[in-house]
Amino acid sequence: MQRKRLRFEDDFRVAFANGRAQAAEMTLAVGGREGGPDNRHVGADQWLFVVSGCGRARVGGRTVRLTEGVLLLIEKGERHEIRNTGDEPLRTLNLYVPPAYDASGEPLPRGRSNRA
Repeated sequence: MQRKRLRFEDDFRVAFANGRAQAAEMTLAVGGREGGPDNRHVGADQWLFVVSGCGRARVGGRTVRLTEGVLLLIEKGERHEIRNTGDEPLRTLNLYVPPAYDASGEPLPRGRSNRA
């Protein structure tokens, strides 16, 4: 068992992982964004849950609104960008299956896993 209290203070921080999945917290400041036209996870699906704030996601050419309580699945290989369009920080919990980042937040090569 692993347990951690999430604080959503950093821009992006891996909380923990095992060989099959990974949890990370992301906080985007007002007007902030993450990703872009070339951003994708070649070996992992990303499940993004909006904890607080609002914004929009552009995934594979489609744009969707992000509000508190929304769960979004970004499938492996889909290019995506997340933007904070609100007037408070956008806080999201992100699950990657399999893990997409090492413990310091650097992307893992496709098909590799690493405990964080």
